[in-house]
Amino acid sequence: MHLHPHIAQHSKNSAYNARPEKLARLWREHLPPEYREQVIAPLDIRHYRDYELAAERFVGEDEDNKPCFTAHRFGLFEPRSDDGEEFYSTLAYGESLAAWRLRDERWLIWREIMSEENCGEARSFYCLAQEMPR
Repeated sequence: MHLHPHIAQHSKNSAYNARPEKLARLWREHLPPEYREQVIAPLDIRHYRDYELAAERFVGEDEDNKPCFTAHRFGLFEPRSDDGEEFYSTLAYGESLAAWRLRDERWLIWREIMSEENCGEARSFYCLAQEMPR
């Protein structure tokens, strides 16, 4: 399954413009090969970016303007210091998610979580759900 060749990209709440090839790569990146023929490819992907947080969201829609793809990434940072005088920012928690609507209306969801608890190691997994993740 491939994205529509004329995928349109809109940017809301942001001056950032993702190129169509970046959007196509984002759509395919974590999609398992065995599910490629079972998902609905978006004709349009909208990009939303938060100015104050390290966060962005993508929503893809089919020909009926119904969501068929969503992805988000965010990171929560906190100040750290090794000596109590010089501070630097470290990732306390981060999450990436991609979800595709299957032809049977379920959602295949890939989620990756990074946290301080896991010593910076990312933990990722797939699951199926009846509704689009929010």
